[in-house]
Amino acid sequence: MKPFIPVVRALIRGEDGVLMLRRSRESSTNPSLWELPGGKVRAGETLDEALSREVREETGLRITPLHLLGAYEQVFPHKVSVNIIFSVEVRGGALELSMEHEDFCWFRSGVLEFSPWLSEFKGDRPDLFR
Repeated sequence: MKPFIPVVRALIRGEDGVLMLRRSRESSTNPSLWELPGGKVRAGETLDEALSREVREETGLRITPLHLLGAYEQVFPHKVSVNIIFSVEVRGGALELSMEHEDFCWFRSGVLEFSPWLSEFKGDRPDLFR
């Protein structure tokens, strides 16, 4: 059996839509695909702690997790990533991308190449992206 890797993700809504990040083309997972901010949970961290840390590292934003929105798997050759998605409130900070991502946008509609798990989530919950 492949190991399950917990990954937390933040659905950040703004006036212009949902914040999306495009992974670096050098990334070993989902290169150049669009995703929600977030990342792996470290040993000893709660999901809330991991989400706050990852969003701050990737975007410069300070957030408070609010509600669980869903969980979606992505199967890789040697692991299964379990993306746990939360709605969040932005408490401060200024949007600045880390080296993991090469672009961002505020998405409401249109065509973007999403990570596979995000395509599934978006299909299940289109109301969150309006």
